[in-house]
Amino acid sequence: MPYDASPEEIVAEFVREKAFLNLKQEIPHSVGVRCDSIEYGKDGHASVKATILVEREGQKGILIGAKGAMIKKIGTEARVEIERLLGTKVYLDLNVRVQPRWRRDKSEIRRLGYDAGE
Repeated sequence: MPYDASPEEIVAEFVREKAFLNLKQEIPHSVGVRCDSIEYGKDGHASVKATILVEREGQKGILIGAKGAMIKKIGTEARVEIERLLGTKVYLDLNVRVQPRWRRDKSEIRRLGYDAGE
């Protein structure tokens, strides 16, 4: 991540990293993450919304896990890093969305920040 990355880009990378570490070989290359928003409440705490993209419905099931266990684990681990980054308590809302062939969609690649300046 470049030193001038926005907080949203860094948050997305934290979530993506935790998904990769927890899913190992199962679906890592089909996972994309976009931080949709970071909002601060009057109490100073942050509300962060992020979308995790996968290409197939089966991948969504793997990412969510039995009774939501995997997505909860990913969120819990990512939240620790995000709280350190933002310097406050964080409510992290992760949504998983199936978007077939998102890795072939140049506009989606740019939205996710994976274009590497192309």
